[in-house]
Amino acid sequence: MTRRNAAKATDTAALKRHKLKQEFLSDFGAWMLMLPSLLAMVIFSLRPLWMSMVYSTFEMHGFEPVRFIGLANFKSVIGDLLFNKALLNTVKYVFWSLIIGFLPPIILAILLNEVTVFKGGFRFLTYFPTIVPGMVASLLFVFLYYPDSSGLLNMLLGMIGVEPKIWLDNKNLTIMLIIVSASWTGIGGTALYYLAALQGVNRDLYEAAMIDGAGIFTRLRKIMLPQLVPVFMLFLVRQMIAVFGIMQEPLVMTGGGPDNASLSIGLLTYQYTFTYGYTDKGLALGVIQFLLGLVMTVFYIFLDRKLNKD
Repeated sequence: MTRRNAAKATDTAALKRHKLKQEFLSDFGAWMLMLPSLLAMVIFSLRPLWMSMVYSTFEMHGFEPVRFIGLANFKSVIGDLLFNKALLNTVKYVFWSLIIGFLPPIILAILLNEVTVFKGGFRFLTYFPTIVPGMVASLLFVFLYYPDSSGLLNMLLGMIGVEPKIWLDNKNLTIMLIIVSASWTGIGGTALYYLAALQGVNRDLYEAAMIDGAGIFTRLRKIMLPQLVPVFMLFLVRQMIAVFGIMQEPLVMTGGGPDNASLSIGLLTYQYTFTYGYTDKGLALGVIQFLLGLVMTVFYIFLDRKLNKD
């Protein structure tokens, strides 16, 4: 009986191996198509991430590890006042992005969904800021916010007799103004995602409401929003994750100033590594930023599964 069970287990294992081999061979073409992307991900994402985690526990001389020091770099970063300032500023970036950048794409998507003429043109104009390189967009807004009379905003204020403002040099406004520039480049693409979700709404319900004389606000409240809440929640979390890693905009527009008022965690990581020459602290802060982003990503995946399940 034991031999029979052993033979049966052996046959089952062989059958599984044969089945896996057949599945692999049938999907061989797909694996070959995926191979370049997988290699690129390993070389340019996973390998640098792993090396950063390892080297963050070393004392670094430039980009060469000198000696193992454990968690000393992390303790040094967390005890640094610049880190505390950057963490608080990053929270402010996320907060202002939700205030300034979350609702406009929704409103824009609703308008695009309701418009009946020149649909293609309006969609292109909506998406156009997204194709503008981030560096170029940041420089455009630098000239827009320029603190003397040559800045566009100050030129407009001068036409009505208002003195020029310092805009980005104002500690109380700088983060909010940077978020305006970042939101301008991202609103169009997000609006088109929302538009696709709106067009997936049950058209029978929508047309029935129109026949019954329901206005746009009634249709929005009774039909659109209830079906789109899951999409809005997911994009809310995605926006928080994206803004949490903001670096390019404050680097180009303010350099982290005035007086570190716009310094973000991403920008501080860059400054540690390339400005101050503290490669070990830059690596440690990069790992901290990755772990914080990982927590938010895990929450996003959990929320996505829960909403799709419901």
